[in-house]
Amino acid sequence: MQHILLLHGAIGARDQLQSLADNLKDEYIVHSINFSGHGGEAFQEDFSIPHFAGDVLNYLQQNKIKQTNIFGYSMGGYVAMHLAKYHAQFVNKVITLATKFYWDEAVAAKEVKMLDANIILEKVPAFAKQLEQRHLPNDSKTVLEKTKKMLLQLGADNTFKLEDYKNISSPSLLLLGEKDKMISLEETVAVQKALPNATFKLLAGMPHPIEQADVNLLSSLIKEFVR
Repeated sequence: MQHILLLHGAIGARDQLQSLADNLKDEYIVHSINFSGHGGEAFQEDFSIPHFAGDVLNYLQQNKIKQTNIFGYSMGGYVAMHLAKYHAQFVNKVITLATKFYWDEAVAAKEVKMLDANIILEKVPAFAKQLEQRHLPNDSKTVLEKTKKMLLQLGADNTFKLEDYKNISSPSLLLLGEKDKMISLEETVAVQKALPNATFKLLAGMPHPIEQADVNLLSSLIKEFVR
């Protein structure tokens, strides 16, 4: 059986991908990890895409996995692309969902506003509680602050320029929800066109949050692509 590794998004954790993992386990050896500082994992250093890619490499090497397919949700998709570019020997195929590829200072400033711990607590206390529980024993406020710093750094100097994608040879499937308000169709299609071997699919009616994704549809698309 082929391996597939599931990567969560910013301020998220592996538990959010459990239903997807359950849907894939009949055809693949399924793996998922928490990036450092997430889901209770210890903080190692400041958050960054290369650092999270290092978390993946450590996992693959520790588990003697020579090559895997990678599904990345949101930020996880960015990490998957980083691995496909700089550590291609470990990567078979890449599937991304709701990944934000375009960053500049204005985009980063907008995204950072949504990560203010006090505003989250005031406006969506249930989500604040969820974040608190998800990252225990870590302080979820620290997760938010480190994520904000990472996004501002991406805004100042994006990890990937559009021309960087031409050097990624792994077959890639880019998925975007039709109702995703965080990710533009234009930025996703631009990356799809820049990649040498990529396809794009717009998912009708799907918003950004992974909890609202159609897991049956998603697992079906992944299976069809990876086969």
